[in-house]
Amino acid sequence: MAKKLVLVTTDWAPFSGKLARICEEEAAKAGAEFEIRKDDWVYLTKHGEVDELGGADVPQVFVEEEGTVKHILTRVPLDERGKPNFEEARRKIAEALSG
Repeated sequence: MAKKLVLVTTDWAPFSGKLARICEEEAAKAGAEFEIRKDDWVYLTKHGEVDELGGADVPQVFVEEEGTVKHILTRVPLDERGKPNFEEARRKIAEALSG
């Protein structure tokens, strides 16, 4: 079974569009399917990172393969200056797809 990259997000999530483009590009490079799930809170609470109250941050990225779901990242990582580090997000996604 092929890998599938899943982005769970919402329209108001910071950097959602940029992260979607990164996911789409990395999935294409890896020959993986790519799916965006908008406002899928059930998927997030079942497979994603949630806080102590059961709330989930968005966006979150997952890899599905052979019936398993692996969480890859929550939100865009920050660099040492507190700025969004899109290259680190890309690296984590690419690594997860190649592993």
